[in-house]
Amino acid sequence: MMPGAELIRLYFLTYNVATKNPDEDLHDLLKMKDSVEHKPPDFYVIGLQEVKSQPQDLFYDVFFDDPWTKVFRDILKTQDYVKIKTQRLQGLVLNIFCLRKHINQLRSIEARYTKTGFGGLWGNKGAVSVRLNIYGVSLCLINAHLTAHDNLLATRISEYNTILREHIYDTPETSSIFYHDYVFWIGDLNFRLMEGLTANDIDLLVKQNQLNVLLEKDQLKTVMANGEAFAELIENKISFPPTYKYEFGSQNYDLKRRPSWTDRILYKVNENVYENITLKAVQNSYKSHSSYVLSDHRPVTSEFDIVIRSDMGNPEVEFLPINEWFIDETNVVSYKFTGNRKSGFRDWIGLYKDGFSSVDDYIIYEYVNTDAEKSDAPRQMSEATSGVERLSFVVTAIKAPGMYRLIYFTQNASIVGILGMSQAFPGHHR
Repeated sequence: MMPGAELIRLYFLTYNVATKNPDEDLHDLLKMKDSVEHKPPDFYVIGLQEVKSQPQDLFYDVFFDDPWTKVFRDILKTQDYVKIKTQRLQGLVLNIFCLRKHINQLRSIEARYTKTGFGGLWGNKGAVSVRLNIYGVSLCLINAHLTAHDNLLATRISEYNTILREHIYDTPETSSIFYHDYVFWIGDLNFRLMEGLTANDIDLLVKQNQLNVLLEKDQLKTVMANGEAFAELIENKISFPPTYKYEFGSQNYDLKRRPSWTDRILYKVNENVYENITLKAVQNSYKSHSSYVLSDHRPVTSEFDIVIRSDMGNPEVEFLPINEWFIDETNVVSYKFTGNRKSGFRDWIGLYKDGFSSVDDYIIYEYVNTDAEKSDAPRQMSEATSGVERLSFVVTAIKAPGMYRLIYFTQNASIVGILGMSQAFPGHHR
């Protein structure tokens, strides 16, 4: 591997859950049971379509995770993964999880959505995305659910172009999807097979393992080759049967519809954007999971190793050691910036229980620029010369003994970054 380059592993899952509840064991879907035999992913990117989205469900999800996100989060937290972002548009849900050790490397996190249903008025179809920087490279992660039915190919092409046009980000230099170093586009893209084969013909060819015959008629492959949609992206060889449409609870196709590969994972790498390093994504797997029969779709997963810039991996905020935190008292946090960055107007520090499973689970937070002690109170000479900053937390911060952590966030409009995380420290009564 070239100097200054390292690899991180991304695991992608796309699953149209057909408004069903997560009543199957999802461990195998996440490769959790064989984690000893392989390097665990650094990130999980989970795209769901048709998550139940009645008004009462959407109201509940404003305050709590939807049932699918909750199950994935409960599984992954046992292996020290933390949910860093959820973006939802009605039944479309995109979740990003990462190993805890990577948290203080996350920069410029933004989320977007585009409605394409009923001419852009309704969110039953469309796309959600999250963009972020990690170890000096930028990623754009898109989960889409495009229009169904064999004869609406032109609509799917139009929706693709609408998503490209409307997904605009505030992060400098990566305002559009394809300006990012790495782009991963997953979802129920709903592309079908070209005319000429009946449902029974397709079923027979699948049973004969004649997948190449079918893939020659795949609409997505055709529009990519013609440059009409998704032409900027790569899809590696498909070796699994069509993922739609199955009888619910069965391994058999529902031949009222022609089976097709609706559920896909595509990617793009802008390889030569940095000096002295070539970016690269290696796809280690691309498969469907036939044992999951809850839906009329089969889930599809893929695992990638991507090149990052290892020389860009230093936290920008360092917390000074906290030996103890007293319950029902004001506590003072000391920290310093490791580079040239200074605190921003909306920067804040969140207090968390150690072992937290989502960055949204802070107990309390304080803005760093509103602390009177920071601006008015005299500091010791050693602190002043070493650039140490101090921030007070109010007496109501924690109520029970335990272990806790602090995280420093920077925020500018819709852009959020994490600059540093403290070591765990004890909280207790004096």
